[in-house]
Amino acid sequence: MPETTTEVRADIEQTRERMSTAITELERKVDLTHQIGEHPWTAIGIALGAGLALSASRADVKAARVTSDATRQTGSKLGIALDGIVASLVTAVTAAIHQRIDGAVNEVATSIRGKASSRSNLGTVSTTESPDLAIRAD
Repeated sequence: MPETTTEVRADIEQTRERMSTAITELERKVDLTHQIGEHPWTAIGIALGAGLALSASRADVKAARVTSDATRQTGSKLGIALDGIVASLVTAVTAAIHQRIDGAVNEVATSIRGKASSRSNLGTVSTTESPDLAIRAD
């Protein structure tokens, strides 16, 4: 059966129009806002049922427990790491302070010994020298 180009074009145009209508109808059915607007009581019933199902599953309690456990574990690991850092810092500061104090005490002792030995060497010659004793201030 021979068709003319006009008939073929008309058929194509009808097919396009049907497809366009079908796509528009499908989009309308999938559009949740539109469905809720058309059927508000059904939407409320579905939301209520979903809420009851979720509360019965206790998923919120399980999620809260998992989150709490993860936070507690992270907090204890972080606390241990921070304790180590603080201990190292205190040890380093203490060592630095001891070193400065020892240096200052040694300088004072050296200056005192220097003045005392210069006075004793003025009139007499000493045959025995006193050994330098380390002086610590802790």
